[in-house]
Amino acid sequence: MPPIRNKRARSLKPALGLLLLVVLAGAVGCGGSASAGREGGTLRATFGSFPDYLDPALSHSEEGWTAIYDTYIPLLTYKHASGKEGSEVIPGLARALPQISADGKTYRLQLRSGLRYSDGSLVKASDFAKAIERVFLLNSSGSPFYTDIVGAEEFAKARSGGIPGIVTDDKTGEITIRLARPRGTFLQELALPFAAPLPPSTPDEDLTANPPPATGPYEIVSSQPGKGWSYARNPFWKKADAKRMPEIPSGHVDKIEVTVLRNPSSQVADVESGRFDWMENPPPPDQYAAVKEKYEGTQFRVEETESTYFFWMNVTEPPFDDVRVRRAVNYAVDPRALERIYAGQLVGSQQILPPGMPGYEHYELYPYGVEKAKAMIDEADPADRQITVWTDNERTQEEAGTYYAAVLEDIGFDVDLKVLNADNYFTVIGNASTPNLDTGWASWFQDYPHPNDFFQPLLSEESIFPTNTSNLSRIADPKLSAKIAELAEHPLTPDVKAEYAALDTEFMQLAPWAPYGTGTVPTFVSSEIDLDQVVYNPTFNQDLTSFRFK
Repeated sequence: MPPIRNKRARSLKPALGLLLLVVLAGAVGCGGSASAGREGGTLRATFGSFPDYLDPALSHSEEGWTAIYDTYIPLLTYKHASGKEGSEVIPGLARALPQISADGKTYRLQLRSGLRYSDGSLVKASDFAKAIERVFLLNSSGSPFYTDIVGAEEFAKARSGGIPGIVTDDKTGEITIRLARPRGTFLQELALPFAAPLPPSTPDEDLTANPPPATGPYEIVSSQPGKGWSYARNPFWKKADAKRMPEIPSGHVDKIEVTVLRNPSSQVADVESGRFDWMENPPPPDQYAAVKEKYEGTQFRVEETESTYFFWMNVTEPPFDDVRVRRAVNYAVDPRALERIYAGQLVGSQQILPPGMPGYEHYELYPYGVEKAKAMIDEADPADRQITVWTDNERTQEEAGTYYAAVLEDIGFDVDLKVLNADNYFTVIGNASTPNLDTGWASWFQDYPHPNDFFQPLLSEESIFPTNTSNLSRIADPKLSAKIAELAEHPLTPDVKAEYAALDTEFMQLAPWAPYGTGTVPTFVSSEIDLDQVVYNPTFNQDLTSFRFK
């Protein structure tokens, strides 16, 4: 967790940093042992950068999804648990998992009765339909997850008239969703924050500075973009909704205050001293090993992720409209050098799918060879050798971007390195009107544990938007886009997994990216926090409801 999740270095979802802690973990299904910790208090957290958005229709970064997991609850959600258990889809605002028709094209759900938003207004079935419409009206990077709903594509073009494939009844709470074709990942996609209902009066604009009312145990009560945000308990959750949604933990702390601090060394010192209780981003590379050695098992824990770090290349503009140039870049990038930059937080890889993801099969198309890369550039002889490389100002990302710029210069390009504030990095590079979008850094953490999540948002033609695009390479191959859509219709049988493995190779033969590794994420807390109770969800990272003082 997009982000690009942007989840978490900083990603598009994709995947992209997110928070947390639990009491009777067994009772709420979160893992860990029962612990008699202290209830209440204020959790003070620090992030290295502000989330891309604090609006559930738009957020698609690691930081953003950590921030909104416990505030905006979709009809379905992901279990508040660590590891593979945390990838289980469970009922959220819906009473139960949907009834799915035999042909896989109709989903029927029932909204729990009596639910209220944190402003006191009643949650209605029709709010779901309007939330999905709002995703399209805002050109959200999450919209490709819902284009198979009957009429959704037409609504996206007309921007009015509703989506006929969503039928709701506010009296009974019934919600029926009809798909144009079966979609094997739709259950997981209904559980993403994009689909979280909001009050019908919610404006169709970015609400990061004034986040909408919540349905979860916490509500965001203030937001200062670039500086921080804070939470309080949702008063209507405490009164009644916790009983209506027993699958979702209520949390232990009463308030959460998040401060954006740009200096990771200062963050480490602040956690050590107890000024802050948790830092969301990793310690800096030159301190990482020392912090791990000193605190592992008591205040520090390494979390495995399903993620891919890569350099994207804009295939629509020279010089990267030439596949020979893109392949040369892949030969020139050395994952081992990037492993050193990430100081133990990254394992080198040159594939789209990360190890552990269904469909992953190891291959090596581009073994490191800078002389081969130079020869290929000489043969291609691109007329345009002026390149802009984009990255953000979080330390490892800036160092990775600096390394990449040096690689491109070494093989014959004239490079301008642009380092953006991490708060709005993906907003800028996802906007087609930004000039000189040649190539740059990104990472992607899974939205859900399915290989489609690494292809449809990132590499399909339908994921290219004028704003908020997650297809940063702007690759639009009709044959491969059709294959992505076709594979998404089927369950993950061994044959389908093999098809995804082949799709990985096919895309890398076109080389829209230069992937270089898969990452880990640490949880580092102060001595006042019970580390054993902190839940690390594979989609949303650390779960805010699981943080508890000793």
